[in-house]
Amino acid sequence: MHFTSEQRLDDRALEREFTLDEIPGILWTPVSASAPTPLILISPPPLGLRRMYPRLVGRAKYYAAEYGFAAATIELPGSGERPRGAAAEQARADLRRAMEAGGRVGDDIVDALVLPLVEKSVPEWQTALDALLSLPEVDGPVGYEGGIISIGVRLARVEPRVVAAGLFAGSLVPAAMFEEARQVTIPLHVLLQWDDEGNDRQAALDLFDAFGSKEKTLHANLGGHAGVPQYELDAGARFFARHLR
Repeated sequence: MHFTSEQRLDDRALEREFTLDEIPGILWTPVSASAPTPLILISPPPLGLRRMYPRLVGRAKYYAAEYGFAAATIELPGSGERPRGAAAEQARADLRRAMEAGGRVGDDIVDALVLPLVEKSVPEWQTALDALLSLPEVDGPVGYEGGIISIGVRLARVEPRVVAAGLFAGSLVPAAMFEEARQVTIPLHVLLQWDDEGNDRQAALDLFDAFGSKEKTLHANLGGHAGVPQYELDAGARFFARHLR
């Protein structure tokens, strides 16, 4: 991990950009922390860190100021300035055509779009976690939140250092992820926009039902993909506070 910049944000958080094996990332730590802090991994949508920065930094500053948590994010494969693969670009094009046609998105398109991203991104998150937990100012336990729910399902299943996850049900889910969901046992906080124009609501509900966790909560709100109520930020933070403290 190589830190490339540093700045204080409103006396609430210290923001440091880094690269990890050429993968861009950002770490936020509470300015007022006097001891190593719990960590929340924030996985962004595949739109690029620069484009999503306002949303990411808002969440990170809130976690730092209100709960004393550190937060970190990394660029997903094929996003931002990272190279785009031909297969992923073809899958995105197929998805756009299917959605424009107004029909059901085929399982083959969903698999081609999501499964390779899961296979690439989860090991990168684990490598990032190795590096972040080696820093003296960061400690476990670790939470995860993210908008590509399949990445969260896989990480929750294979990474024992993640003890709680906040998942956003706003992305297409390959059929194979339902079996993985049955093996997830950590506490879950799942957020669903009821009228999400790009999401299969029934698939999201079926995935929630499949999770093997004894503690799992579904927050469903009216509105489209970008209409998540502001108070859900606090609800998610209180979920992490219960499990990371």
